Amino acid sequence: MEDIRHISTQELLLFLEENGEKKFRAGQIEEWLWKKGAGSFDEMTNLPVSLRQKLSENFSFLNTVIGRRVQSSDGTAKFIFRLHDGREIEGVLIPTETRVTACISTQVGCAMGCKFCATGTMGFIRNLHYSEIFDQYILMNREAQALYGLSISNIVYMGMGEPLLNYDNVMRSVEILTSPKVQGLSPSRITLSTVGIAKVIKQLADDDFKPEVALSLHCADELKRRERMPVTEHQTFEMLQEALSYLYEKTGKRITIEYLLLKNWNDSVADAKKLHRFCRNFPVKINLIEYNATGTEYQKSPEANVRAFIDFLESKNMVVNVRRSRGQDIDAACGQLVKKAELT
Repeated sequence: MEDIRHISTQELLLFLEENGEKKFRAGQIEEWLWKKGAGSFDEMTNLPVSLRQKLSENFSFLNTVIGRRVQSSDGTAKFIFRLHDGREIEGVLIPTETRVTACISTQVGCAMGCKFCATGTMGFIRNLHYSEIFDQYILMNREAQALYGLSISNIVYMGMGEPLLNYDNVMRSVEILTSPKVQGLSPSRITLSTVGIAKVIKQLADDDFKPEVALSLHCADELKRRERMPVTEHQTFEMLQEALSYLYEKTGKRITIEYLLLKNWNDSVADAKKLHRFCRNFPVKINLIEYNATGTEYQKSPEANVRAFIDFLESKNMVVNVRRSRGQDIDAACGQLVKKAELT
């Protein structure tokens, strides 16, 4: 049977009409689904038992469940989510004293194949439905309240997968999460991270995308980036820069550049100069990311290199932040998300 969350409001209204039910029941049902995050018809206690029975006979819930939770010494929590078909994905909660950020997956596996990312070793398995993306938020929000006494305040689409390759489901999930009638999160509290698919970045602009956009650039040398990030094989830096400029012109939003520092590969002052040149046509803020061990050949950039890299960028009046790794001891940091047999 079809998941009730996969039908439209119009289809739900038609079902209610055909079964002699009042139209206002549709609003009650959708409130249970998208505001309260119900996972069964029995939870819908303000519906008549007879209606709940009809719903259960015609629709299902393809529920996502938490298979396992592991918590880091720094408070970060990683979740192994088991999907209705037995596939698994991961999500992460990153707390501070005043807020909690949820890192959410958009695909099972990833097709991008970035050499320094553990998730890429899985390959691409399938896209997540918007209900599965939403489930991660609902389940982790309950966990955040229990663990930290706080609700999720920020969401980053930075988990498994490339969000722009699951465009429709990601956009629908954003719509649900930001709707004032549903979860009511501010779009400015949501960030979509992409390795940079130029034509789809332009689509974001044309669709008036409200949340923040972060580009996982990691190297501003086009040939070097292509060696480690196969996505760049079929699009040039010029195409990517044009798309980012278009996004800024349409939305007026400063773009975040995510830059993973790797020893002796992209962490020299010469690399910083190339990064400055890449960003000169649109305003950006730079997030420098510590490398997290993923069993590859790469190593963390030495502090001296990091300092020199920052000093050059700041000398050019660029906004630079260093994102210190969280949850490394539970493989929950950037680039470490990969399903492992011992966690299932």
